[in-house]
Amino acid sequence: MEEYTVALAGNPNVGKSTLFNALTGLRQHTGNWPGKTVELARGTYRGEGFRLRLVDLPGTYSLQADSPEEQVAGDYIAVGGADVTLVVADATALRRSLCLAVQVRQMTPRMVLCVNLMDEARRRKISVDLRRLSLALDVPVAAVSARSGEGLEELCRLLRDTAKNPPAPNRWHVASDTAERDGIIAAQMERAEAIAAACVRRERGRADAIDRRLDRLLTSRATGIPAMLGLLALVFYLTIWGANVPSALLSRWLMALQEPLGDLLAGAPWWLRGALVDGVYRTVAWVVSVMLPPMAIFFPLFTLLEDAGLLPRVAFNMDRLFRSAGAHGRQSLTMCMGFGCNACGVTGCRIIDSPRERLVAMLTNAFVPCNGRFPTLIALITLFFTRGSSGWIRALCATGVFLLVILFSVAMTWLSSRLLSDTVLRGESSSFSLELPPYRLPRLGQVLVRSVLDRTLFVLGRAVTVAAPAGLLIWVLANVRIGDGTLLSSAASLLEPLGWLMGLDGMILLAFLLGFPANEIVLPVLLMGYLQTGSLTDYQGLDQLRQILTAHGWTGVTALCAMLTCLLHFPCGTTCLTLHRESGSWKWTAVGMALPTLLGILVCAAVSGAARLLGM
Repeated sequence: MEEYTVALAGNPNVGKSTLFNALTGLRQHTGNWPGKTVELARGTYRGEGFRLRLVDLPGTYSLQADSPEEQVAGDYIAVGGADVTLVVADATALRRSLCLAVQVRQMTPRMVLCVNLMDEARRRKISVDLRRLSLALDVPVAAVSARSGEGLEELCRLLRDTAKNPPAPNRWHVASDTAERDGIIAAQMERAEAIAAACVRRERGRADAIDRRLDRLLTSRATGIPAMLGLLALVFYLTIWGANVPSALLSRWLMALQEPLGDLLAGAPWWLRGALVDGVYRTVAWVVSVMLPPMAIFFPLFTLLEDAGLLPRVAFNMDRLFRSAGAHGRQSLTMCMGFGCNACGVTGCRIIDSPRERLVAMLTNAFVPCNGRFPTLIALITLFFTRGSSGWIRALCATGVFLLVILFSVAMTWLSSRLLSDTVLRGESSSFSLELPPYRLPRLGQVLVRSVLDRTLFVLGRAVTVAAPAGLLIWVLANVRIGDGTLLSSAASLLEPLGWLMGLDGMILLAFLLGFPANEIVLPVLLMGYLQTGSLTDYQGLDQLRQILTAHGWTGVTALCAMLTCLLHFPCGTTCLTLHRESGSWKWTAVGMALPTLLGILVCAAVSGAARLLGM
């Protein structure tokens, strides 16, 4: 059987990943480029009498190496790692895609141009002269709609035939200095413009008018930010309230297994049974039941917004704000991803080209609350800041306070980014190309696969890895006694002075420390410490939680300081592992842990001190 290697290159948002998935199905795997955190996906397509090994290169606008992604794509094509290079272009924005096609044509001996999204182009009344385009670039051209499968078999036959042909001469010229490089890029852009002008005809239609009206709403200074906040509020609402029932059901099912597991270890010593069942298993089950449903809702919603073309508009609205902090405009996208999970937000920082600005975004992502912190924040808001109201008025007040908390976290993200940019990570803000893709109907199947496999299960796996040993530690602290008290109460006593300074108590601080594996267990650890139950403890409704907290001296100031600590403390274990993996440095991981923690101590101390002066 004939076998050929095909490299897929293209701009972001041209449907390259959709084409790759359509060709390879489940016959694919993902791995990092050697020595880099840039991921390459590989897969296989089997045709009649031939097989194609496809390598999905990172999306890039140029092969001039300004970022790790561009360097990886350029290096792979330059060293001749593929028999043929497939450049994927967007039929609705061919002018932008052709600049990369011109560069690849000069660099590689065999190339095929795939004009994707032809169905979208027809809907927008855009026609592409494929024959003229093929003559202008001197390469075969195929018209494809990857989402519907239109033209895929013809494309694969074209790839096979091109791979058999003799190689064309390589006309790539490496610039010796910046001026020469700029001149080469300018010439390539001029050629791309001329080809696009000759090959593309466009009639303005209803779809373009709708896009323009939506852009006026979502990107204007007057309505862009409120619309963005409204979208985020809707996502938060659906995530928080939609996860309640599945979290309760999953918790009930997982906790019901505790007794059978205990029976299996009936012959073991009590301490071993307690450590494994009440410690390790109970903690892991708690993390999974509280963490999985919100992520399974948030990440699909987030990916839907991304697929529909809304998230680039968020970056457009936030670019000026983050550039004023010496950061990158795309940090707003990674910050939004952090609302679902800070670990995913840190991983998402790969979209930032500048190493300095990418590090700023990674170190400050934990300032936005992930969905693991939502239950604690919402419980405290409802108990202490909406009292005296009921029904829909109480829900409305809670939503308003929660949005204020979110805005505060964004402000702290900006402040910490500015602090890093002015001190240990000085440098000029880089420019970047921000593409505003057309609005599209999301592809539900691909959204579910990407959000569940690439994000939800990825984060959950790392969380369980951290939660298991942490559960053992929590059980030991709660059950090993020294004198009249447990190790847990002794540790809380040691933290009492710092807790007093921050308007809290030692047990609250200890609960946040032991919540390192996952923020979801902070309240259960706190209740375990207050009630001395020896294992993680849930509460039966908000009234019971209020009684327990007020019995241990909680006031409105305590609740406010606890909320601030919830927002401003070290990231969870999963995020720390991800931060180390992405930065490649324990030093920067330590900075990412210390920065929010120190700011949290200072802010809580200031609030607590002001409250004492005012007699509150």
